[in-house]
Amino acid sequence: MTETWRVGKTVEDFCRPCKSVRAHTITLLGESGGPERVVCDTCGSQHNYRGATPRAEERNGSVMTDSSKLEGARPGEPVDSFKLEALLRRILREETGFPPTPLADKWSGGELLLRPGKVGLQEKSVPIDVFFRKIVGIRNKLRVLEQQINAADVPDDLKLRLQGYITGCYGTLTSFNVLFAREDDRFHGTGKDE
Repeated sequence: MTETWRVGKTVEDFCRPCKSVRAHTITLLGESGGPERVVCDTCGSQHNYRGATPRAEERNGSVMTDSSKLEGARPGEPVDSFKLEALLRRILREETGFPPTPLADKWSGGELLLRPGKVGLQEKSVPIDVFFRKIVGIRNKLRVLEQQINAADVPDDLKLRLQGYITGCYGTLTSFNVLFAREDDRFHGTGKDE
């Protein structure tokens, strides 16, 4: 009998942060109809579905170079730091499921200054790129929440209400759209034609 997969279904998978096989919730199905992305029910980490058995290098805690992943590298040989950094960035993008979101050029190196309304209190300065990463993190978590709601086995009227709250959150966050370099990365509330 073939397994029937659906978003929201629980599946066993190896979780790297937990370092063990844990229950995960499917958040995305692949073209083959099987799980592609999952979220750990224990620690909340999101990653590509790996199956319940960790690979040997994950069990051992060691990572050997793989010539198929690092051009020109032989297994066990030291690797060029730039190639390793590029590989790590690619893996992080794949594991989080979200492509990199660039900050608009005009804000690079800038600071967000929070000035209290009361005289004599100290200002707080936050680098724009740190603030931007937090905004992008909120956006990504809202997207996952939206996927979870769509996959949940709850009445349709409740789904609509919850989706309305999420759309309202997107609308509230449109003030931060000036920070995004690309239009398709920006927040859109109910005023945008979908």
